[in-house]
Amino acid sequence: MPSNLDIIRSTYEGPSEENGKHLLSALAPDAVWVEAPGFPYAGTYVGADAIIANVFHRLATEWIDYKANVESYIEDGDKVAAFGVYSGTYKATGKSMQAIFAHRYELKDGQIVHMNQYVDSHMVQQAMQP
Repeated sequence: MPSNLDIIRSTYEGPSEENGKHLLSALAPDAVWVEAPGFPYAGTYVGADAIIANVFHRLATEWIDYKANVESYIEDGDKVAAFGVYSGTYKATGKSMQAIFAHRYELKDGQIVHMNQYVDSHMVQQAMQP
């Protein structure tokens, strides 16, 4: 069985389609996903359908070349943190951004049960403003 760190790494370090497949397979049915206040997709979403619709579908359709590049990870038992930089260009404005992020995951029995996002939302909001 892969380690918790390996599970989280697999959601970032491959082609987008593979990362998405790995994320879907790693999410617990009642996974709680919290996007940070101030972030354009802020909110708490429960379950894969809500997470995909309210976060990943919007990122894929509203941004050009949106990426979450992880620079480092920390694993502490059932918790894994990923630290990195978001980048992309907002389609509606043509403005690009880079924003520092941290994601804190909790896993149980090899599945993600909770994720909290921490991000420099200001940089993202600036790219979205005309």
